[in-house]
Amino acid sequence: MKLLFAKDYTREELLRVLQPRAAADLAVAEQAVRAICADVRARGDDAVVEYTRRFDSPAIADASRLRVTPEEIAGAAEQVSPAYREAVDAAIRRIERYHQKQLRPSWFDTSDGVLLGQLIRPIERVGLYIPGGKAPLASTLLMTAIPARVAGVPFIELCTPPGPDGRVDPHILYAASACGIETAFKVGGAQAIAAMAYGTATVPRVDKIAGPGNIYVLLAKREVFGDVGIESLPGPSEIAVLADSTARPAYVAADLLSQAEHGGDNLSVLVTPSEDLARAVIAEVERQTERSPRAEIIRQSLAFGGACVVASSLDEGIEIVNAFAPEHLEIVTAEPMALLGRIKAAGAILLGEASSEPVGDYIAGPSHVLPTGGTARFSSPLSVDDFLVKSSVIAYTPERLRADAEHILALAEVEGLDAHANAVRVRLANE
Repeated sequence: MKLLFAKDYTREELLRVLQPRAAADLAVAEQAVRAICADVRARGDDAVVEYTRRFDSPAIADASRLRVTPEEIAGAAEQVSPAYREAVDAAIRRIERYHQKQLRPSWFDTSDGVLLGQLIRPIERVGLYIPGGKAPLASTLLMTAIPARVAGVPFIELCTPPGPDGRVDPHILYAASACGIETAFKVGGAQAIAAMAYGTATVPRVDKIAGPGNIYVLLAKREVFGDVGIESLPGPSEIAVLADSTARPAYVAADLLSQAEHGGDNLSVLVTPSEDLARAVIAEVERQTERSPRAEIIRQSLAFGGACVVASSLDEGIEIVNAFAPEHLEIVTAEPMALLGRIKAAGAILLGEASSEPVGDYIAGPSHVLPTGGTARFSSPLSVDDFLVKSSVIAYTPERLRADAEHILALAEVEGLDAHANAVRVRLANE
């Protein structure tokens, strides 16, 4: 990990060091994704099968193999451990309880001859994308499906890539079953996003797509946005730990590694006013990495996005993490709650040494689908609101229209919209 001193950089320079961009040829990826999406839109199942066979599994011989059968879903419970089933069920209870608190009813107000309100309803059809390549991210299925279910979405379908044998990991299928999902497809990558966005003979079209993925999935979501809604464009994962001298180096190091083990261009950053802590954490990171079965992946990740920043004070540390706007922010200080009100931008804020980042990833309750890449400055975690649509409701009486007519006409005339003004005048003339 890099040891950096904040005093040696301007804030902008420091952010460029802490938020490096992976060297990827986006132009090539964008061209490929655009071609896949257009092909799926034009050829439907034939294109989906072709790309699935090419990228994921030659066992998907035709469109009849794309759908996960009810027997596969039902049989998943026997292929996973009792401990896993118990963990999934516990997580569902926690996630459901948390998101139920986000529900808001439709509301109406009547005064002065006007009924105004907001009608809040669930989106009709939602598609979830769950990665399944490097690891079966069953927890991400829970963190997207449960908020949608709490919102009342009547139809939820799942797309996840099959293994080379044409099967979906049973841990994902058990989680899907536990969430009440009965419609699932063995499709991954950009072709899955296009299939859900445009619909095929086998894969139903949806109104909104949620769930993370690699750069091809992200670009596909961007490509189809407008034809369907998307919840966000989540990028590589990241953690920032804001700590003082009271933090235990072993704990901080372990939490940094919990993000680094994702590999690739993930970011793991410590910000502290204690140089002693920073050096101790770097040494502890190396010790724990040596013992990890994912040591090679971790080292690659830390070489790309691992850093310990020594700030001049805790106040400057807060300024740095606010500018960084991390996906996950752990505050490990003598009084973490006292700092909460000073945090301006973070996807999830975990307070105290017991609140390790994996607690939020798996069991606490809030969705772990969070804004990344500094977008926490203007974006929020996945929530029930992502699966709701709202309509404004307006009902005027003739008396209220007469009372407001002069204002409406004045505004319409300034904008040169005579037909708008006339729509009011004809009503006044006919009274």
